[in-house]
Amino acid sequence: MNEIKIDHPEPEVNEEGFLLQPEKWNQTVACWLAQTQEGIAELSEDHWKVIRFLRQYWEQHGLAPMIRLLCQETGFSLRKIYELFPSGPAKGACKVAGLPKPDGCV
Repeated sequence: MNEIKIDHPEPEVNEEGFLLQPEKWNQTVACWLAQTQEGIAELSEDHWKVIRFLRQYWEQHGLAPMIRLLCQETGFSLRKIYELFPSGPAKGACKVAGLPKPDGCV
């Protein structure tokens, strides 16, 4: 596995691995979060499709989308999302996308 190097200090995360400052998220940070917090060695285009949708929705609405909408918009089944992000859409996908920990169901 290639180690992701970040040019600045590592992003600050809480005890669960979520970014403390979601506005500092970028693609390099996403790769770092995937590797260090979720054990995902490399982000595929399918990962990025989920991540991009989560970021876009969060930037527009200030919260994470519900699971049903995430599945509809990406075209992925919930099973597929769990294959991509084994800890799930809220704990894994939202974390890698740099969103704050969702309060309810994603």
